[in-house]
Amino acid sequence: MRLFAGAVLAAVLAPVSAAAPALAAGPDFADHRDFDFADRGFVGTRTDPKITAADGRVVWDLSAFDFLKGPAPASVNPSLWRQSQLLARHGLFEVTPGVWQVRGFDLANATFIAGKTGWIVIDPLTSAEAARAALDLANAKLGARPVVALIYTHSHADHFAGARGMVAQADVDSRKVQVIAPEGFLEHAVSENVIAGPAMGRRATYQFGSFLPKGPQGLVNAGIGPGLSAGTQTLIPPTVDITRTGQALTIDGVRLEFQLTPGTEAPAEMNIWLPDLKALCLAENANATLHNVLTPRGALVRDASQWAAYLGESLRLYGDSAEVLFTSHAWPRFGREVIADYIEKHRDAYKYLHDQTVRLMNDGLTGPEIANRIRLPEVLDREWYNRGYYGTMSFNSRAVYQRYMGWYDANPVNLAPLDPADAGARYVAMMGGRDAVLAAARTAHQAGDDRWAGELANRLVMADAGDTAAKALLASVYERQAIGAESAIWRNMYLSGAQELRDGVRAAAPQSASLDYIRNTPTPMLLDLFAVRLDPDKAGASSVAVDLVFPDRKERFRVRVKHSVLTYEADPAAGTADAVYTLPRAQFLAGALGGADLSKAATSGDPAALGRLLSWLTPPRAGFPIVTR
Repeated sequence: MRLFAGAVLAAVLAPVSAAAPALAAGPDFADHRDFDFADRGFVGTRTDPKITAADGRVVWDLSAFDFLKGPAPASVNPSLWRQSQLLARHGLFEVTPGVWQVRGFDLANATFIAGKTGWIVIDPLTSAEAARAALDLANAKLGARPVVALIYTHSHADHFAGARGMVAQADVDSRKVQVIAPEGFLEHAVSENVIAGPAMGRRATYQFGSFLPKGPQGLVNAGIGPGLSAGTQTLIPPTVDITRTGQALTIDGVRLEFQLTPGTEAPAEMNIWLPDLKALCLAENANATLHNVLTPRGALVRDASQWAAYLGESLRLYGDSAEVLFTSHAWPRFGREVIADYIEKHRDAYKYLHDQTVRLMNDGLTGPEIANRIRLPEVLDREWYNRGYYGTMSFNSRAVYQRYMGWYDANPVNLAPLDPADAGARYVAMMGGRDAVLAAARTAHQAGDDRWAGELANRLVMADAGDTAAKALLASVYERQAIGAESAIWRNMYLSGAQELRDGVRAAAPQSASLDYIRNTPTPMLLDLFAVRLDPDKAGASSVAVDLVFPDRKERFRVRVKHSVLTYEADPAAGTADAVYTLPRAQFLAGALGGADLSKAATSGDPAALGRLLSWLTPPRAGFPIVTR
């Protein structure tokens, strides 16, 4: 696979400085404090760099980022290279006496707190295999201990999905192990990607560079960590909910106090204070980069103002006391003055983002206009942790605009926009035809004007997805924009777009299905999923109603399709259905999602009724194109 053709790479190196973010007034490359913090307390790492699944499949390779040990190449923004070097450090690190982190084994960190008898683990990574490797390393280096508690800081999979690699469900059921999470965790953990999961998953392959080779010309980092492990995702539901700020627990002799921060980086999230250790965990509310207010893969827009407010609350509650600060990603920070300054300036970056976006919005600027103008003031911008390796001021300002205004910019021309393919064909014709537009795009690209070259070449590709010359040119444009990108995920998205233009659409990255996710998804949420998969062309004018009875869950739902709309009602008090199906929910899911015959589960009525309903559901399109149509 070719990401940078030799001639293309040679041609793009000269104008890199024009494409790269201006760093002259930004951070100081001679400042090595982050490297000192990242290396502090190193205990050791795995001898075998490859973490494997039971079938021998490699789910994570610690040596895959060894290429980052050298100086920045011309193909990577030097600021991003620095961030990638820091995040590639892997192994077990002592944060403070009694607290260690395993970093570099996944996108996030796993934190180990020593209790009287066992480990309290904060955030058990994305996969069971990576989590098990982290636990094995801690036990090997520090002495074997059982895990007595898991703490999920928030409801994103890279912070809980490795749970079964560290504890057994039987130990949770017998209360040997506590599982602690913020209020609302379970609902949000299983819901975020259910309804829009296919589209989010496809877009995530761009954001995380799922198909890019790791190396100086491909994937160098994911912005907040080296990347996502590809192992088995699991979920053990919480046994203890944290419902208020100030709530305290003593676990295995360790005192913990919690600060709830809902609606920040995740809809259910919390920070953790260890008063006896003077150690503060700010979860993913604070990072070594500006975060995403709207993740490019897709999600509900987060509240930048609320995010800043909770960081301000953390500063008031713990800023005068914390001597060490650690987070769910990246490296710790040490010293009261350093910590207070970090929280304050990180808070102010999100507050500035919010306030100045709204100010410009109220001056009549639209999302793209704000994105082209907003910049952090120098006092905030020069801090490495406020740079845009993951989220960016440009992207985030449009998210703030969207949160208040929606996608519509009030210009009536955008009430009913043309399809991209239709608009592309018309623009190309109006500009003098394909050859004229291609020549103009090439001229712009040669002049280093890649944003305009991309606009032109994209019109050509949208007008004709088979135009190989236009696709090659647009791929070259994206490759050069990738070189200049300081954001790891912008780089990944540019390179993924170029890869798709050159090689075509690739199938979704293989990933183990999580039975835990399905098992813990509420039935109404599953029925909502069926509703958004109903194809009106298949259903037509037909109607059907079935009662689903799940004795194992003490649930009964009437599911009806009428007017090409699927609705449902819990515990219907009146009326009748065409059929009643009584079965364990797992059996229903095997039929609804796996194609097993459910007709024998009908206890009354037409046994074929449910089959008709399910036949009207259409699975999502796998591997849909993004940069072509």
